[in-house]
Amino acid sequence: MKNLFTTLFLLCTLFTQVCANNPMRTIPYPQQEHTIYINPAPLLVPNALKRFRSAYASCPGQIHENVRETPFPQKHNTLYINPSPLLVPLEMKQSDYLQFNLSQDKRFESAGSILSEKTPWCMFNPHRILENGTWYWRVRSISRSGEAMPWSETYTFTVTEDVPEFVTPTFDVFLNNIPKEHARIYCFLRDSLDNARKAMRQHPDFEPMIAESREALAMDYRTDRNPYSKVSLMYTHTDYLNTAYTMFQRNVYAEKMVQNVRCLLTAEIDQKVIGNDFKAGELAYLLACTYETCYERFTERERIQIEEIILTVLNRYLPHIINKEEVHIFDNHFWQFTFRHLLQASIAIYDKYPQAREYLEYSYELWTARAPASGFNRDGNWHNGTAYFSANAISLFYVPTLFSYLTGTDFMQHPWYKNAGIGLAYTWQPGSLSAGFGDGHEQMNPKPLRIRSAFADLMARTTGDPYAAWYSSINDRYKDESETRLYRLASGKKRPEATGLPADAPKAVWFKDSGEMIANSNLKDGKRNLSLSFHSSPYGSGSHTHSNQNAFNLHYGGKAIYRAVGHYMNFKDAHNLLDYRNTRGQNTLLVNGIGQPFSIRAYGYITRMFNGEHISYALGDASNAYCGISEYPMWINNFKSEQLEQSVENGFGSTPLKKYRRHIFLLHPDKVVVYDELEADKAVRWDWLLHSPVKFSIDETTRTLVTRNTEDNFSSVAQLFSEQACSISQTDRYNAEPNEKIAVRGEDFSRPWSLTASFAPCKKTRILTIIQVEADGKQAVEIIRTGNSFQCGDWTIEAELDAKRPTALYIRNIRNRATFSLGKKNPEMNGKIYQCRKADASVLYDRIDGEWKTQEMDDREMQITGKK
Repeated sequence: MKNLFTTLFLLCTLFTQVCANNPMRTIPYPQQEHTIYINPAPLLVPNALKRFRSAYASCPGQIHENVRETPFPQKHNTLYINPSPLLVPLEMKQSDYLQFNLSQDKRFESAGSILSEKTPWCMFNPHRILENGTWYWRVRSISRSGEAMPWSETYTFTVTEDVPEFVTPTFDVFLNNIPKEHARIYCFLRDSLDNARKAMRQHPDFEPMIAESREALAMDYRTDRNPYSKVSLMYTHTDYLNTAYTMFQRNVYAEKMVQNVRCLLTAEIDQKVIGNDFKAGELAYLLACTYETCYERFTERERIQIEEIILTVLNRYLPHIINKEEVHIFDNHFWQFTFRHLLQASIAIYDKYPQAREYLEYSYELWTARAPASGFNRDGNWHNGTAYFSANAISLFYVPTLFSYLTGTDFMQHPWYKNAGIGLAYTWQPGSLSAGFGDGHEQMNPKPLRIRSAFADLMARTTGDPYAAWYSSINDRYKDESETRLYRLASGKKRPEATGLPADAPKAVWFKDSGEMIANSNLKDGKRNLSLSFHSSPYGSGSHTHSNQNAFNLHYGGKAIYRAVGHYMNFKDAHNLLDYRNTRGQNTLLVNGIGQPFSIRAYGYITRMFNGEHISYALGDASNAYCGISEYPMWINNFKSEQLEQSVENGFGSTPLKKYRRHIFLLHPDKVVVYDELEADKAVRWDWLLHSPVKFSIDETTRTLVTRNTEDNFSSVAQLFSEQACSISQTDRYNAEPNEKIAVRGEDFSRPWSLTASFAPCKKTRILTIIQVEADGKQAVEIIRTGNSFQCGDWTIEAELDAKRPTALYIRNIRNRATFSLGKKNPEMNGKIYQCRKADASVLYDRIDGEWKTQEMDDREMQITGKK
């Protein structure tokens, strides 16, 4: 009884003290500064916080699951494609096989119900268009002996007419059309070879082919005591020799291929090669390619030896691939090279060995379910970093070309391929730096990578894509690309005659699924083009992507005005962890010095976009991106190996961030506006970041930031406006310097400048940034401010900077009347009052697709592939 009275007394004391200090609760309790009156303490939140949290209750912890945790699709999932694959987490596989049941009848009794064969993997492709309406599905495990376990719960999803359709044939169609004789790897070239050989001496690739084949003929691996150490070089030479032999049919090339492989057959297999996924794939390909091309030149014993080495590779990797790749969001090494090389090796020997046939079927079903870009990307942009598209380019062309030939279905009709040309053209423009997101963004090539040019050329020849044709006509480095040379020589496919940029090329493109917007002032005039790239990705951060949600880069004439900094020296060194992929190195912001972790949970989302002739606009939401530290073992181990912690000092940890919405505009032709809405549960310091290759001239009184590129004769003037006090600093130092001793990519170690505008601690704030780019002798105009109205040349910008008032932004050009409105219920558009359907919608009046019109947009629904 005494303990009861004591407890009641303490509770009353707590209630009295807490209410006296905060009669109407406005802050959460308890926090760091509070005294705890009783253990355990009650957790109290203000009503306002309850209202806010309920408003954002639909925001998931992640849009995509790194490793599948929930069956897909379900009723809260919007389909990416019709038919959608059925995917289940590995935990649902309780025995040797899975069996799927799919129907529009919830009892699964109708004639149209689908019952799959038992399958060893965690996916099922219907291989038929699914009719609009509600579908039901379930799954069960089956043992090798045929014992069936109970069905899972029934899941539902809805097919609507707006879902893009792309259907592939069943695997048996693919299997039955594989040629019985060899030369299967490049069987799609057989119909055009005779005519191609007659015309090859006039082909632009003829002389490079001869030079490469001579290089390969001159190499003698018989003198090498460990030929396995030269697998990568032998792989390249195999490709050179195979191209020359396919075109010339001269014995000297085939005999050299055989000689090289015999060097491997007489040596002990190097387990280090087998254990390296890239090298193991190269080994499997060079053996399979030589085996096919030179089949009759080997003895029966030698053929068995080759087959056994290929099987050694397959047996090493199959157990780690099946039941992993279909449930993983994107295993970059596997999709870059390993998938293709094992496919090529398997098709050569599938009719002799069940392991090879199993991989062949798995790869076909996996590509249908999860390719060409994770299965959840239709926009033609590369979700895993612009520069790393190059590592995937050969596979992205080879696989659909092979599958199309053997099935009679055009795999390049997938929506991603239909948009791939425009993806290439906008994200790494000819004669320019790339859009600037992900590993390799700092590459200073005078033109985009050669393999991008080769992929664009292949797309132009194969599909006639006008953007791919334009791109590869300007960035014509495909002429020096060797891995795609055989196709150019042997396919008989010609480049399209029209290679100009399409007349209706948009000024701005929204890559919805990968989360980027690219806007250009004049894509046709690369030397004077102002290009704005903006990133807020549902894929979050990790792999080859960075912690850069709501980040932007700005280029003029292909050169950086503002751009992310750092160097890709090593995937796990301190520079990589603390600067390069860290939020600190991106043009976004920190919360109390803390950025976004390396996690798919740290996602952003572009929720709105307009493409007007005078106004390009996007809205990114990174409210969920500042979510603590990385939970992935790889990153945990990388920090540990460098003796680093994911600490606040290193830019990692929890934050009270509630809202980070960034509205960004290119006001054509030479102005950029950024309007940030920021809110937290408690007062925080907001660190607004900007990075430049040249030093900033800072006027802290007016918050004006000036950079001048004297070499290329352009400048930029940025001015910040906010109700909060602000201190501005800059540095040309990294938190961890790159190790220049291991530089192998021609790095430019000129020191960039990193600017931080630190806004005084507060719970809410708004920041308006107006950027003017000066070029060709133009001067930035003075910005005239009257309250919350800013006159900047022909543009009037009204921005609500008082965070206690509702968000509002109104932009109008006084000459052409192009107008943007946000937060006004009845804005004026072209002299008329426009009635908004939603009060917080974004509204644009501009010339769109050649016609002056008004468009209204509210937030695009998140396309979640995991649990809600």
